[in-house]
Amino acid sequence: MIQLQTIEDFYKERLESIPDSFKTEIGHFNVFKFESVEGCGLRPIPYNIRAYFKICLITGKNQVQYSDKKFNIEKQALLFSNPQVPYNWRHITEEQRGYFCIFTENFFYHFGNPKDYPVFQPDGTPVIELNDEQAHKAAKLFEDMYADWTSGYAYKFDRMRVLVYELMHLAVKTQPIRNVERRFSSASEKIARQFIELLEQQFPVDDKSAPLLLRSSSDFAKRLLIHVNQLNKVSQDVFHKPTSVIIQERILLEAKILLKHTDKAVSEIAYALGFKEKTHFNNFFKKYTDLSPTQFRII
Repeated sequence: MIQLQTIEDFYKERLESIPDSFKTEIGHFNVFKFESVEGCGLRPIPYNIRAYFKICLITGKNQVQYSDKKFNIEKQALLFSNPQVPYNWRHITEEQRGYFCIFTENFFYHFGNPKDYPVFQPDGTPVIELNDEQAHKAAKLFEDMYADWTSGYAYKFDRMRVLVYELMHLAVKTQPIRNVERRFSSASEKIARQFIELLEQQFPVDDKSAPLLLRSSSDFAKRLLIHVNQLNKVSQDVFHKPTSVIIQERILLEAKILLKHTDKAVSEIAYALGFKEKTHFNNFFKKYTDLSPTQFRII
């Protein structure tokens, strides 16, 4: 079963203690070297959702399962995980080195939003393979991050925020195809962000007594207090897709995750995703994958 791992779970499992400052923080941040965390890079990471953001610099041969996609890392890569999408990874070779940082969204209060960057979006590219020059730059950013975080530097919290953004910029620059010029207004951008946040807040789906409630463009428009035509125009301007397609793609992604990584019956998954009949879910799934849910589950 997919489970939610909190920051407290992480500290208890890997470090056996929670930092004293954790209870008084508005937002949390920490950075680690692989060798300072028990089993890091060698112990398989379970396929779970984390209630925090994480950026890893991995050096070594690994396989990463992120949502419904698999990535093979041959040498070195940056891995970005967000609280919406489950992931795991397992090492292929014994030699594993690297750094990672964890943080909550509140850590960036009034300092931008990491979720605006494609590396932290559900349809983005979360695993970025690096050449030697790029890996050297990433390692230097993590080394500076670790040195300043473990020092008594008075402005280290702001320094961490800057370095996290530097890591995201480094990753985005390796994916020039995603650097699309923005031609929409700030008002459109705000509506688009609110729409995506509403959509993502419904996942992961894990409570069969509370099925998905927002499933149509009209559902989201009513919640956002705008006309459905306005929402559809924003969706086309910002995402170059109809609102309905974005919703269907996200429901399909969640269906794939639940089929592959839980033992829920197909009928339970159908109900949880807001389908009144199992046959409706089967038809929806087959339309987009050419497979029935049962066929997809066993391949």
